[in-house]
Amino acid sequence: MIDAGKQPVLGVLVDVVDYDGATRRVLDAARDGRPLALTALAVHGVMTAARDPELAGVLNSFDVATPDGQPVRWALNLLHGAGLEERVYGPELTLRVLEQCASEGLPVFLYGSTPETLSLLERNLQARYAGLKIAGSEPSKFRLVTEEEADEIADRIAATGARVVLVGLGCPRQEIFAYAMRPRLNMPLLAVGAAFDYHAGVLRKPPAWMQRRGLEWLWRLGMEPRRLWRRYLLLNPAYLARLAAQRTGLRPGRPVPPRREPLKAFPA
Repeated sequence: MIDAGKQPVLGVLVDVVDYDGATRRVLDAARDGRPLALTALAVHGVMTAARDPELAGVLNSFDVATPDGQPVRWALNLLHGAGLEERVYGPELTLRVLEQCASEGLPVFLYGSTPETLSLLERNLQARYAGLKIAGSEPSKFRLVTEEEADEIADRIAATGARVVLVGLGCPRQEIFAYAMRPRLNMPLLAVGAAFDYHAGVLRKPPAWMQRRGLEWLWRLGMEPRRLWRRYLLLNPAYLARLAAQRTGLRPGRPVPPRREPLKAFPA
């Protein structure tokens, strides 16, 4: 098991952690009934935060930020000698956490996406893990919510008896949601993005060989070119350029201080 703390990648703090380390952090918090915010960061998340100091502050306040994308894992190894042999991919981490939750009888809440996707997701997860307890689910509102509405959402989640919350709102909305809800819920919140669509069966996973070579972006670009072309064709070269600048010392990549202030309104 690896859980060796955080290191900066373009000013964003990413954990040097493997699947076992990340799963343990989540399950320990779930058993203890204490808050924890986790996100799985790919290049898109790192670059969005690198260009937005406020978002970087939000991400740097997270308890765990796993290297979801292979290029983020490579960056940790290159810049900090992390020695990570595999990434900690959000959809796979989701399954490992759910398997343990099913084994221990820890109820799970699903927040985000659409009612149709949530219905498919619940059915598929319960078919996969016979003992899994899904305490409840709530689709995204696809709008900003106020602090008062956030309190109401938190009350609804807490009332179900859930011990883990999976959040699927897409980056960076899900990270902002998890940051805002962390002080309101005594349980871990996992921002896992595409895991909802993959495990609901509405989005096809790339082949394993593409995932190993860091080509998942190319697969997703082929699946959704009109929506994702700007994200990948512009952000990926910029990521490599900034990574080279941090490696050579031209741009140190010092981490942005963690944000502590509450949000007045945020996407849900």
